[in-house]
Amino acid sequence: MSVVIVGGNECMERQYKDLCRQFDCRTKVYTKAEGMAGKVGNPDLLVLFTGTMSHKMLQGALSGVKGKDTVIARSHSSSMSALRTILETHAVR
Repeated sequence: MSVVIVGGNECMERQYKDLCRQFDCRTKVYTKAEGMAGKVGNPDLLVLFTGTMSHKMLQGALSGVKGKDTVIARSHSSSMSALRTILETHAVR
């Protein structure tokens, strides 16, 4: 399963990837808008940490997966617990 995480804390990127690896997911993490433009691709799951992202990032991520078969999960919190809950709901171990 492929997962794209948009938003979140820059210092927690490695922890996000490690947690996703426990769920056998390939992961890309974009905490800044500069690196994300046009690179969202076609993931199985798009995780949006809305509390730590700009409106422009949100619109860019949503337009990148528009019309594709991507599950979108939104969380205001960008904690490891929030990501774990999302992965337990949407990812199969």
